[in-house]
Amino acid sequence: MTEAVTEPGGVGEVSDSASGGAEGTAGVEGELPEKRVTNAELFFDLVFVLCVTQVSAMLHARHDWAGVGRALVVLVPLYWAWVGTSIQASTHDVDNPVDRVTIFAIGLGGLFMALAVPQAYGGRGLLFGCAYLAVRLLLAARTQWLGGALLGPFGVGAALTGPLLVLGGLLHGGARTGVWALAAAIDLSTPALTRRHLKARVQIHPGHLPERFSLFVLIALGETIVSVGEPVAGIQQLTAAELIAVAVSFVLISALWWVYFAYAADAMRHAVTTAVIQVDMVRQVLSYAHLSLVGSIIAVAVGLTESVEFPGRPLSAGGGALLLGGCALYLATFGYTRWRMFRLHSMTRLVGAAVMLCLLPAAPRLPALATLSLQAGLLVGLNLWEQIRRRGMN
Repeated sequence: MTEAVTEPGGVGEVSDSASGGAEGTAGVEGELPEKRVTNAELFFDLVFVLCVTQVSAMLHARHDWAGVGRALVVLVPLYWAWVGTSIQASTHDVDNPVDRVTIFAIGLGGLFMALAVPQAYGGRGLLFGCAYLAVRLLLAARTQWLGGALLGPFGVGAALTGPLLVLGGLLHGGARTGVWALAAAIDLSTPALTRRHLKARVQIHPGHLPERFSLFVLIALGETIVSVGEPVAGIQQLTAAELIAVAVSFVLISALWWVYFAYAADAMRHAVTTAVIQVDMVRQVLSYAHLSLVGSIIAVAVGLTESVEFPGRPLSAGGGALLLGGCALYLATFGYTRWRMFRLHSMTRLVGAAVMLCLLPAAPRLPALATLSLQAGLLVGLNLWEQIRRRGMN
């Protein structure tokens, strides 16, 4: 039976034949019992609200190229700890006392990592590394207890990348950054390098895991709202420009939400459900693409902070690059996911990304409010165009 799903950015009905066919899949969702996100997982996510906030603050403090790189190196282990916990929850029943305690213990490790982020490249580097190692050891131990083999991301995290982060915490300056960057690269490449092993052993629930990743996108979008509200909340006398900047920022954030949740979330769930090789779709469309989406949202959040603080001034070069470049990366990522899922191009979003980049030279010359308004208008127009095209195809 053909299932029609509206795919992100392409606007149109995509059948399972377009996505590679449902026959020979790891399991069509209708054949599996329903698996819901547990309250323990939702509670666990609250820790990563703080993690995202801390990474955003780090990037706001320094947003040149070096600052972006350092923030990304810190983001990867935080994100990978969350991904590992979510994948384990998707492959096993975790709604029991032992797994709840394990999830809470990993959450405590994530909390320590978040507390270390502001001085991760200073006096709290060892705390960051040790907390990450503890998280990886917990995940590896629970995986082995549940009958899983350690030849994969869980084992590599416990035996290699976790210790590398501890080693980096003992070093200083560029040596720490280099060791942590190496660990991040190993973590990111491990699922691809161990693909054959994962393909044979791992079966993901196609409804649960896409929902988990969509919740992480919501966490990141929540950070953008904090980034907009916090700079002006303490001002005694708000000006009209500041209020307008907040309103336009909220429109922009809502448009980012629409880009993902109006079309992409259902399409990603469909793609995981009907994938011939499920772990490939999980790796490419969920794990890798959502790191790009979350990173781009954090970048936008930093740009929004500068915009609402000084709406009448032009954005700094770094602030404009994060605001517009982050939005361009967000849209371009859907071009990647559409190709990976259906081997089709997402022209509307790729064009939108290109237009965002074209606005970069103008950002240092225009008031921040003007740049913000142009960006919000483009996103709203893109969503409106996609909605009109979708209706025309029905």
